[in-house]
Amino acid sequence: MKKKVAVGMSGGVDSSVAAYLLKEQGYDVVGVTMQIWQDEDVCTVSENGGCCGLSAVEDAKRVADKLEIPHYVMNFKNQFKENVIDYFMEEYMRARTPNPCIACNRYVKWEALLSRCMEIGCDYIATGHYAKVVQLDNGRYAIKKSKTDKKDQTYALYNLTQEQLARTLMPVGDYEKDEIRKIAERIGLVTANKPDSQEICFVPDNDYAGYIERNSGKHFPTGNFVDISGNILGRHKGIIHYTIGQRKGLGLSMGKPVFVLAIRPETNEVVIGNNEDTFHRELVASKLNFMSVESIEKSINVTAKIRYSHKGTPCTVMMTGEDEVVCSFNEPVRAITPGQAVVFYDGDVVVGGATIDKVVS
Repeated sequence: MKKKVAVGMSGGVDSSVAAYLLKEQGYDVVGVTMQIWQDEDVCTVSENGGCCGLSAVEDAKRVADKLEIPHYVMNFKNQFKENVIDYFMEEYMRARTPNPCIACNRYVKWEALLSRCMEIGCDYIATGHYAKVVQLDNGRYAIKKSKTDKKDQTYALYNLTQEQLARTLMPVGDYEKDEIRKIAERIGLVTANKPDSQEICFVPDNDYAGYIERNSGKHFPTGNFVDISGNILGRHKGIIHYTIGQRKGLGLSMGKPVFVLAIRPETNEVVIGNNEDTFHRELVASKLNFMSVESIEKSINVTAKIRYSHKGTPCTVMMTGEDEVVCSFNEPVRAITPGQAVVFYDGDVVVGGATIDKVVS
């Protein structure tokens, strides 16, 4: 009997080809598009596009028709608001920089979607992520880097559980992006040349601060830019407008490039300094999720990424509490940002990861 797999179809080329590849491999494939947009009017939602828009549903449906597979739209609006949007706003209001895609992957695209798909008799869920799911010699499941470094998405997937990974397929991880587009063109999919989504889907204009102000009902007062010694350098627009390492949009005339070093919600200050001041060797992180190993006894040597675009730096990770680690880098890394993820790699395999809480030194 064929194994049944629900492919999360976002209306993009990657998930479209994922559905095709799995059908070619002999799976009983159904397409599922998640309805996660909030209470905008139809015109706004359609215009926004991306994985939140009505255009995503239409494109996914046309691909499903072309592939001759069933297509369903499932409503995850409440789960998305609670686990992604509310978390996103709360983190910014705490002067932290969240990663909503990681939260969406764990709690919506996997936890909620997998549960719903199991209810309709699916054995697996699948996505168009550039990553691979592997089972290691120790029996544990882990995420492994994709064929293409340019599109690798393992960083945003570190938080998946063993149960989720055991029921996950990622066929696109074996291909380069241009290979995926060529497959889509060859089989005549409408998404073949659709551009990749760049911004956070629910903030299509990239104005995070404006979104938070409109949706939180809170006012974020202006305050002081200060240097490391506490000297006042100017006025900022409100702490939600800034993130660690930021250079552009500060509105300061210092005669040289300056950068955000820290954000202090308790005093409503944004600390400014030189580029060399943004480099640090050590961070504390919590909310651990181990993948290739169940846990670590004392310390391990790995390569860690502190943001999606970071190429990774060798480091030592040491347990300092039941749910806390200190990560000590072999060389200083730039702009360690509370709220972002630190993800640990052993070669191409994800060991695990955590949420950055603070810089130590």
